[in-house]
Amino acid sequence: MKQSVVWQLALSSVILATGCQSTPSDNTPPVSKTEIATVTAPIASKIPHKTMIHGYELVDNYHWLRDDTRTSKQVITHLEKENRYTDKVLAPSEALRTQLFSEIKSKIVKDNRSVPVQEGRFFYFTETVGEQEYASIYRSLNVDGSEPELLLDVNELAKLHEFYSLGDIEVSPNTKLLAYTEDTLSRRIYTVKVKDLVTGNMLEDELTGVQGGVIWGNDNKTLYYVKKDPVSLLGTQVFRHILGTPQSQDELVYEEADNTYYTYISRSKDGEQIFIHHYSTESKGISVMSANERNAKPKRLIAREKGLEYSVAKHNDWYYILTNLNAVNFKLMKAQVVNVSNKENWETVIEHQPDVKLEDISLFDDHLVYQSRQQGQSKIIIRELSKNKEHELAFNDPAYRVSMTGNTTLSSDSVRVKYASMTTPSTTFEVDLNDYTKTTLKQDKVLGEFSSDDYQSERVFITARDGAKVPVSIVYKKSLFKKDGSNPLLQYGYGSYGHTVDPSFSVSRLSLLDRGFVYAIAHIRGSQMLGRPWYDEGKKLNKMNTFNDFVDVTKALVAQGYGDKNRIYAQGGSAGGLLMGAVINQAPELYHGVHSAVPFVDVINTMLDASLPLTTNEYDEWGNPNDKTYFDYMRSYSPYDQVSKQDYPNMLVTTGLHDSQVQYFEPAKWVAKLRELKTDDNKLLLKVDMEAGHGGASGRFKRIKDTALNYAFFIELANGRL
Repeated sequence: MKQSVVWQLALSSVILATGCQSTPSDNTPPVSKTEIATVTAPIASKIPHKTMIHGYELVDNYHWLRDDTRTSKQVITHLEKENRYTDKVLAPSEALRTQLFSEIKSKIVKDNRSVPVQEGRFFYFTETVGEQEYASIYRSLNVDGSEPELLLDVNELAKLHEFYSLGDIEVSPNTKLLAYTEDTLSRRIYTVKVKDLVTGNMLEDELTGVQGGVIWGNDNKTLYYVKKDPVSLLGTQVFRHILGTPQSQDELVYEEADNTYYTYISRSKDGEQIFIHHYSTESKGISVMSANERNAKPKRLIAREKGLEYSVAKHNDWYYILTNLNAVNFKLMKAQVVNVSNKENWETVIEHQPDVKLEDISLFDDHLVYQSRQQGQSKIIIRELSKNKEHELAFNDPAYRVSMTGNTTLSSDSVRVKYASMTTPSTTFEVDLNDYTKTTLKQDKVLGEFSSDDYQSERVFITARDGAKVPVSIVYKKSLFKKDGSNPLLQYGYGSYGHTVDPSFSVSRLSLLDRGFVYAIAHIRGSQMLGRPWYDEGKKLNKMNTFNDFVDVTKALVAQGYGDKNRIYAQGGSAGGLLMGAVINQAPELYHGVHSAVPFVDVINTMLDASLPLTTNEYDEWGNPNDKTYFDYMRSYSPYDQVSKQDYPNMLVTTGLHDSQVQYFEPAKWVAKLRELKTDDNKLLLKVDMEAGHGGASGRFKRIKDTALNYAFFIELANGRL
């Protein structure tokens, strides 16, 4: 599958993303502890909202906090009160936040250029300079990026907006036009704009209400895009736009009738075909149409089947098919383009291995490069297709993240690989496909006195309560770590959607490690760290395994001396925020402080409302509560429903008013209910970014302020100052 080079570059330029956290007020006056003791937390009104289902009465006293228009004076006033309360309570940490911001920022290279990636005759790259918040987009005829041509000055585009996100960037096949998508509200609803790269002028064409991606037809006049449903925010319709015509005249090419599927588009690596992807949690497929024909109609490659997942890569007259057909951990097949619809014509390229997850492939003229994962460790293997000879790339760190990136040309004689570990900054290699020599193209610099040798990473397995072995990645500063239970420890987790959080490098994390923190990633069930079965064991009616694993990892790390039992902290965002909510209901005594970002905590109410974004598509992840079996199971762990009269840890909850994935009212309601029922005097803070959405603030330095707020919360707690 081919994605725009410049789009990949734009995404890779985003650094230090930490979920949706808020920016501390720059003008908050100093507040003493005595003053803080007198600050009163906002108390939300209780207005019962009742729902009958399966003979059970759901009572939601804080339903009124939901305002889909984001204009209710009553709701906005309450959220602003929460922000003022949080600012007052966190005022003593303002000096530390300022210090952390400066500290992290000082480690970042201000003038930073990405490695140029070739597409056609141009080499594309991004570059940030000085105090710029955003990376601008360039191209050059030279491999070193010299004599660059500026395509988009993103800082100029963003200057009139509190929030700005560049989505997709696509250069036309004749390289004369640039289509790009932008979101200025953080709802992930984009507008397509087109720039003439010859004259520098903008075309009149603007396409609104669009999903992030856009694809050119090979006639240089046709654009394909996915239109979003304005209510559910699902992309359900693929349109074809002819330059110079109004959007109202765009042709509907494909419409998805099943609202359990996402729809998105891409282009084959040879540029000949446009793929329409049909993506649900447990079933995936593709329709294809020619990029050369303006009136092309999509044709489904293979009939959709419940439980069948596949993706394809085109290689001359063949499709290479990555699929779970009779292969829980996936295998690679191939079939001629004309025969692909009949699975009996598929030939095996890489056999299924029950203990090895086949994750990704990249094709070249005479080489296949594939990525697989065994016992949680990724590996990359180069296969010479004509001789069937293989070579595995070696990596030395005990835990790391590796992926293929920027491999856009079939005729290339090298594969590009990006590598990082918890002690090694992100490094881009180019590996010769024939002699396997490895050339370092770039390693991210950390300014100051940083040395990887000062830090140590480990990979351990923790035995969960049911006997499962849970991988954990750990990092700490050698000179400050004693395995005697004296260090503060921050444990991170996610554990949903099969998303695997690989151990990688973080510049901002150094500020924790340099203050004696141990940082651990719990690779709990619900991810695919140990293959597809690891995911299946952490979703739907197995979801409790996710939460149990996290709690059991915490207990084991304390028992093994990695952390001080009185200074254990936890962090997670989105579905990881659900994780935070579940574990503090189950074992609140384990944690001194918790940061829950954009948390999905109102599971039942959300999954019962098909009008909300993501709901219908995710029945295969969580189950459908209209089925009593799933309803009862969800009630057993849903954080909002399971809040009880007990002590809870100190908590920082962050969200964005315009979040399109986890609506702001979930964390707002959750905090209101926690405040009503909790029996402790610990801090409970809600910070709402009134300008941002699920991804938090935009801009590389603005994000550091978010990180500084979160880290200051943990550091001040660990030092007894909050």
